[in-house]
Amino acid sequence: MSMVFRWLVRLTAFAIALAALAAFGVYYLASRSLPEYDKTLTVSGITADVEIIRDNSGVPHIQAAADRDVFFGLGYAHAQDRLWQMTLMRRTAQGRLSELFGARTVETDKLLRRFDLYTLARASVSHQDARTLDALESYAAGVNARIDEINRDSLGRGAPEFFLFDPTLSPWVPADSLAIIKLMALQLSGHLSEEVLRARTSLALDDERRLSDILPDVPGAGTAALPDYASLAPGAMRYAELPELGGNMLMPVAPRGLAGASNAWAAAPNRSANGGTLLANDPHLGFSAPAIWYLAQLNLTSGSVIGGTIPGVPAVMIGRSETLGWGLTSSYLDDQDLFLEQLNPDNPEEYRTPTGWKQFDTRKSIINIKDAAPVTVTLRWTDNGPVLPATQFDIGTITPSGHVMSLGWTALSARDTSMSAAIALMDAKSVDEAVAVSSAYMAPSQNLTLIDKDKIAMQTVGQMPRRDANHQSQGRMPAPGWIAENRWQGMLPYASNPSFIAPRGGIVGNTNNKTVDRPFPLHVSFEWGDTQRIERWKTLMQGREVHTRESFIEAQLDTVSFAARSLLPLVGKDLWFTGEAAPEGTPERRRSQALSMLANWNGEMSEHLPEPLIYSAWMRALQDRLIRDDIGPLADKYRHVEPLFIERVFRNINGASAWCDIKQSSAIEGCTDIARLALDDALIWIGETYGTTLESLRWGDAHQATHDHQVLGEVPVLKYFTNIRQSTSGGDFTLLRGKTSGKPEAPFLNVHGAGYRGVYDFADPDSSVFVISTGQSGHFLSRHYDDLGQLWRRGEYIPMSLDNDLARAASVGITRLTLE
Repeated sequence: MSMVFRWLVRLTAFAIALAALAAFGVYYLASRSLPEYDKTLTVSGITADVEIIRDNSGVPHIQAAADRDVFFGLGYAHAQDRLWQMTLMRRTAQGRLSELFGARTVETDKLLRRFDLYTLARASVSHQDARTLDALESYAAGVNARIDEINRDSLGRGAPEFFLFDPTLSPWVPADSLAIIKLMALQLSGHLSEEVLRARTSLALDDERRLSDILPDVPGAGTAALPDYASLAPGAMRYAELPELGGNMLMPVAPRGLAGASNAWAAAPNRSANGGTLLANDPHLGFSAPAIWYLAQLNLTSGSVIGGTIPGVPAVMIGRSETLGWGLTSSYLDDQDLFLEQLNPDNPEEYRTPTGWKQFDTRKSIINIKDAAPVTVTLRWTDNGPVLPATQFDIGTITPSGHVMSLGWTALSARDTSMSAAIALMDAKSVDEAVAVSSAYMAPSQNLTLIDKDKIAMQTVGQMPRRDANHQSQGRMPAPGWIAENRWQGMLPYASNPSFIAPRGGIVGNTNNKTVDRPFPLHVSFEWGDTQRIERWKTLMQGREVHTRESFIEAQLDTVSFAARSLLPLVGKDLWFTGEAAPEGTPERRRSQALSMLANWNGEMSEHLPEPLIYSAWMRALQDRLIRDDIGPLADKYRHVEPLFIERVFRNINGASAWCDIKQSSAIEGCTDIARLALDDALIWIGETYGTTLESLRWGDAHQATHDHQVLGEVPVLKYFTNIRQSTSGGDFTLLRGKTSGKPEAPFLNVHGAGYRGVYDFADPDSSVFVISTGQSGHFLSRHYDDLGQLWRRGEYIPMSLDNDLARAASVGITRLTLE
């Protein structure tokens, strides 16, 4: 027996030693790719020495005598810290993910090939101005210098991920950078999905008048009546459903409600306590580890700029110089339209046009798949745009037999000069100059908020399609592409874009809200990203005569929900304090307790409070009860609460209280009945998920920010090293926006929010601050992988100074690139 025991001990010790050795081996290989920041490297491709000073947050401050060498340094720094992320974005835009990930990404590759973003990016290179071409080429040379160094010095393949996937890296070229901008346009665009959902809902509803309830127009001037979708697409099935397909891993298309969002506002000197202009900006995108943003300072000959860059792109996209500050918010300009294309019944290779049948432009494209045979995809284009697969975006559910669907989209241009606009913006010295150079910006459309020393402005940039006033659906639903009035007629001039220069009130801002009230076709959009945050923002801005950097930070971090404050009194008006006495543990007692807690709540979506969870679960259950009996399984597509819909129902606007009556029951239910039942549903779900003691609930337990690694985030063991999870405050409708997932299994996870926050004070420019949601490094073993994320969660920032001596004094290393 003792011998068996001794052998068990030996085997256990051997197994432990073997595991430790394996762990050490993994760590050794992974750590080889950790970049060395303090070194001197001889490279080719520069005209003089380049110095990259990394401050104690890992932010590079890049100095060189010539601008092309500064862009070289940025390319090198991006590749040091984010090479895997850059590679993944490039492959996504190219439709070449399946070469790494096999069949899991085939559908993603098929869709990206049909968009043909990379071909369009290649064609756009020659349309950039000379300065931008020089920046693109120098940046690519800097990326390639890092790749050459990795291969030459065996630096762990450049990133740990390359030990799990094919480490072959093709050289970076200018088209790669332009393709990433087009990929960002795809991630920020949501009108396509809205068109499909509106069409599906139109088909599902018995009463077409109810469409304006569940998909309400933002308050303002009324919209003329539109035809129902059945009249636009005869033969479309009313309750069509498509099977779920595999192969959608790493899909860059955001689900409905999770496309671009953001906040930005500015104050003129007369509204600033210190007499200088102020700007706050926090663009919102899906969370990931690492974040999409990368902080950097570029010392250009036109002046230093500092702010947020996107790895793969040689520009500070949001930030400031000594004389200009700029921020971005999604404009929600309607830059996408779906077109029904009728196939020739005698020749399916032709589609109908206003002048007769016409051949599709076709091209074969081969997708190579790891561990599987290649797949050949036939790409088809019409005059209106590429033909999309019926399996994506639920397009097949609204496409009649004998038809296909094509997409018109401003980003599908082979003459895209958005990159040139971004480079010129960094050189601009004033608001007026910045507005002028941004005319070259094409897609994705954004609201550009600007400040210089004396003036503030907000300018919508990006192309706006010119639609005919007689367009059948006004671009709100797919329309027949063979009818001339439905087709785009070019682009509107830049002067048609909304512009707010030096407003009299001294404050300008945007929370993705409706910015103009103009009739179609100059309307900009029918779909807007916010109706709630803007109300809280107006309260905070007008609550002070003058503002400071601190008051702008306070607004940026504000967690009070206007939606909660407006909906709870409306929904609960007949429930407050009306319940009868009930014993402990009964549903009636829990309902009474929940109502009592909500009655004393001020709408603050604090991570430490139970009320935000009770409120959110109630509103979610309420919306589901209101719509499911009317639209069936399509209710699953409405993952997020729409406050305007609930308000219309409970105020009975144009008969909207009809939603409260359950169609399948003989009784006539009222809205109070549905509100009570929904609260009970919510409390049952909370009890099953988080426990029955309401006072001990924490919103932050449900509302964790999910900065997950796109590839390793689901790998056992590794996910604990690569994913960053944080308890957070805020919600769907707070200025500190933390958009929830809406998924049944974890509906309140925080999946979309401010990956970057910046506040710029031109009374004292070097007191400006910024931060990103993770860290600068994409390497999970680096201390800069998540260090800024801790500050971000606590609402803290780091200095945003252009003083290189400060950066040098607290540097973690200086990389010197010398001429070969």
